[in-house]
Order: sequence, then structure tokens, then C-alpha cells
Amino acid sequence: MFALNVNGENRNVDVPEDMPLLWVLRDVIGLTGTKFGCGIAQCGACTVQLDGKPVRSCVLPVASVGTRQITTIEAIGATPAGKKVQDAWLNLEVIQCGYCQSGQIMSASALLNRTPDPSDSDIDAAMSGNICRCGTYTRIRAAIKQAAKA
Repeated sequence: MFALNVNGENRNVDVPEDMPLLWVLRDVIGLTGTKFGCGIAQCGACTVQLDGKPVRSCVLPVASVGTRQITTIEAIGATPAGKKVQDAWLNLEVIQCGYCQSGQIMSASALLNRTPDPSDSDIDAAMSGNICRCGTYTRIRAAIKQAAKA
């Protein structure tokens, strides 16, 4: 049994200690906004935040979470940076197919939390682990810049 803080709510889950956090969130708790992409932490679709830092939930065993706060795409809009990022995403119509966007938004909002006025190289470094098959990288960068100015 694990006690998790997910989106500000305490949740007890009875799962194996090596179960990836992604499956705990999706299959046990029912938060399906975090997506499965590659399963090897390379694409970023499964990105969530632990204490505000982006992590790949597809390879993170639930036992390693401990008392850190988990934030998913379902709650990121309640944070100042997350709200700015989501608004900019909509304003600039970043989304094409949308599959990777929850992970993109989680990484972008974590970037703005630690670097409020990121340079292009800051954005490239923070977003390098998030792959968009539709190729909306130019719009993603523009949305992050817009969110930083908001």
C-alpha cells in the first residue's frame, strides 16, 4: 500500500512497488491525461511533475515517489505557470494531433517555474525530451515565450 499525493489529494493505492507511476495514475486512480508513448522514457508523453520537476512516469516505480507531490495535466492549469502555458497553447493553436501535448505542457510549465524568462537554448534544453511527431516545435517555442511574457 502506498500513500500518494496526487494533484493535492491524498490517495492510497494497493499496487506492486515496481508498478510504473504512469499505470498507477491511469489504471488505478483513473487520471488518463498522462499518456503512454514509448515506455522507455524517450518521448515525454508520460511526463508528470514531482515537486514541480518533470519526470517520466512510464519508468518511475511507484515505490520511488515517496512523499513528493505528484502533479498531472489534470491539475497543472491550477498553477500560475501551468495556466499561462495552457492559455498560450490555445492562443497559438499549438496542438495538432494532441497526443504528446500533456507531456509538453508539463515540461514547459516546469521550465517557467525555474526560468521565468527562458532563452531559446533554455527552451531547447527543457523540451528536448519531449517528441512531437506532428512537428509543432516552432509553435511550442512561441507558446512558451508567450507564456513567459504573460
